[in-house]
Amino acid sequence: MSQDIAGIILAGGLSRRMGGGDKTLLALGERPLLDHVVARLAPQVGSLALSANGDPARFAAAGLPVLADAVEGYAGPLAGILTGLEWAAANTACTALATAAGDTPFLPVDLVERLAAAVDERPGSIAVASSGGRRHPTFALWPLGLREALRHFLIEDNRRVSAFIERHDCVKVAFPLLTHGSDEIDPFFNINTPPDLAVAERLLQSIGP
Repeated sequence: MSQDIAGIILAGGLSRRMGGGDKTLLALGERPLLDHVVARLAPQVGSLALSANGDPARFAAAGLPVLADAVEGYAGPLAGILTGLEWAAANTACTALATAAGDTPFLPVDLVERLAAAVDERPGSIAVASSGGRRHPTFALWPLGLREALRHFLIEDNRRVSAFIERHDCVKVAFPLLTHGSDEIDPFFNINTPPDLAVAERLLQSIGP
C-alpha cells in the first residue's frame, strides 16, 4: 500500500451501451462489478473514493466516499479526475492520485506501485498505464499539484483525458497481458456492452478464486 497516494474509481459514465443505469452495480460472478475493482485497487492506496453523480446512497454498500463532479455539466472522466485531485488535496496527506475506471474487473494489483516507480525521479510528471501497445489514460498517477491546471483546462471546454496528458510531462508504463489457461487477458479489459459482461464472466471463471 502507498500511504502517500490516494485513489479514485471513475464511475460517472452514462453507460449508454449497457442501456443506461449504473454499470458498476451489475453483477459479475456473485458480486457487483464495482466490488471487483475496489478489491484490487483499495489495497494499493492510502485512501479511496468513488467518482459518481446522482444519489450516493446507491453505492452505500461499497463503503467509500462518493464524490460528485466538481464542475457543472457532464464533462466525462476528466471531471472525475479533477474531483479526485481536489478531494485528496483537501482531505488526505497524499501527494498524488491514482485513477482507475470502474468497469475494469481485472486491473493490475501492482498498478499503483509500478506507476509510482516510473515517476519516482520525475516529480510533477504523470504516469499512464498501457497494454498491448495501447495507452489507457484513465489508469494513471496524477500529482496533486496539477489540479489548478486541470480545472482551467476543463473551463476551456476540452474534455479529452489524452489532450490534457499531452500538455504535461508523461511517462508510459507498459503492463503485460495475463495468461490463464487458454485465455489471454488484457488487465485493462473494460465492460461496455452486454457481450463484454459475458466475456468477463468467462474470464472470471478462468482466473478462479
